[in-house]
Amino acid sequence: MRERWDVIVVGAGLAGLVAATELADAGKRVLVLDQEPEQSLGGQAFWSFGGLFFVDSPEQRRMGVRDSHALALADWMGTAAFDRPEDHWPRRWAEAYVDFAAGEKRSWLHAMGMRWFPVVGWAERGGHGAVGHGNSVPRFHVTWGTGPGVIEPFVRRAREAQARGVLQFGFRHRVDELIVEGGTVVGVRGSVLAYDEVERGKPSSRDEVEPFEKRAQAVVVCSGGIGGNHELVRRNWPERLGTPPAHMLCGVPAHVDGRMLGISESAGAKLINRDRMWHYVEGIENWNPIWPMHAIRILPGPSSLWFDATGNRLPGPLWPGFDTLGTLDHLRRTGYDYSWFILDQQIIRREFALSGSEQNPDLTGKSWRQVAKRAVGKGAPAPVEAFKQHGKDFIVRDTLDDLVAGMNALAGNTLLDVAHLRREIEARDLQFDNPYAKDSQVMAIHNARRYRGDKLVRVARPHRILDPANGPLIAVRLNILTRKTLGGLETDLSGRVLGHDGQPLPGLYAAGEAAGFGGGGLHGYRALEGSFLGGCLFSGRVAGRAAAAAIA
Repeated sequence: MRERWDVIVVGAGLAGLVAATELADAGKRVLVLDQEPEQSLGGQAFWSFGGLFFVDSPEQRRMGVRDSHALALADWMGTAAFDRPEDHWPRRWAEAYVDFAAGEKRSWLHAMGMRWFPVVGWAERGGHGAVGHGNSVPRFHVTWGTGPGVIEPFVRRAREAQARGVLQFGFRHRVDELIVEGGTVVGVRGSVLAYDEVERGKPSSRDEVEPFEKRAQAVVVCSGGIGGNHELVRRNWPERLGTPPAHMLCGVPAHVDGRMLGISESAGAKLINRDRMWHYVEGIENWNPIWPMHAIRILPGPSSLWFDATGNRLPGPLWPGFDTLGTLDHLRRTGYDYSWFILDQQIIRREFALSGSEQNPDLTGKSWRQVAKRAVGKGAPAPVEAFKQHGKDFIVRDTLDDLVAGMNALAGNTLLDVAHLRREIEARDLQFDNPYAKDSQVMAIHNARRYRGDKLVRVARPHRILDPANGPLIAVRLNILTRKTLGGLETDLSGRVLGHDGQPLPGLYAAGEAAGFGGGGLHGYRALEGSFLGGCLFSGRVAGRAAAAAIA
């Protein structure tokens, strides 16, 4: 007897878990399929720093931040820069998401037990003007428990639904085809993959055991983006960002392969904005990797000096933490795939955070005792110090001459001239003799320290980098790492996937990164950070509730 399900959810990441639990709570019978083993439940979100975009939150207000829906919407639209005919639904999704972030998002998550670190982070600070890219105020709320803390409520809800018999997981089930009959999506076909006990995040076997076919009244695609598939990243690389890098690191596991996007397109779905993507330029090679080309992103404060591969200081406002995609655009025009931070021990101690749950054991483990250690002592957090000691991209020296020699040796060239770098650094150091300055980055540092959170735990006291008292000197080679797909399957405000005629493809929904986090690209060209996990939460909730309401 053939099993019958109300809804099949493809993908057991955050968006898939949210959609599945909303469906189960509505009394629908749900089958969740994922090509990875059970130990990878939660997908990419498990590895994340757990940052969420909230507007006018209690955490912001306690830190003295005045935020509003109007300010957040202006920031979002200035950042997204929607300019295409196909941006109709992405723009509407963006408006709906800001409403959610300023409304019930926090209370909905809080009711499930989620909590946040009290100091709100200030990511993507912009600097291009009030109507341009960037967050006017801090909005990056780190979840207490980081990525695992974000997925935990939904894993718990899913397991409870599983115990009730209304939700079933099909791990190691790789979907290869959407079944379309009479113009309606009625199920999926694929291959059961061999059982694999591989550690979470490591590449799993692709050995096929047997075919399968599952049918339902609706299918929700929550399969993620293309960040683990560098061939696909290069194929879709936007011309506006120059040529694709020859060398990239990978910020997501290998199973983030983009397969379901092509499979959905073959079934009649419309894929839009595929050239919009979000890749970081502060990537360092993980000295203790989990997946191939495993990169960790530095979440920097504003004080490190940033130089391109030839030793030219990056122009404003391309300072650490201000404009990710603008910096990527600039660096692609240099002809090199890497750049450099130069800093000192005082800066690394205060301003270097590493993205990812595994790189933040204090926050992930919910240990206030360990968190307190970040604010005292000369050392940086233990994971940062480990990279400083073991990471191949880190150089630590007592003098600038030795530092530059080490940088050239690591790069395998002689592009950097110590006299030129010394002039740049000494000129910058002189700017700190007064509480005001003409150097725009120094002005930005002073502005950052006017925010209570940055002054307390995030931004180093202004000082001279070449003063030996602040040493040793540190250089970090920065690589491009792939991360997020900003385009995706076009969906309406109910999460229904649209066909090439602009009409909903019956029976098919999408959420998360596969849907460009909603509509096929609610971020537009750029993101404000904290909005990727939030996009999974919002679009998964919308698609799950809409599918539940639509089926018998």
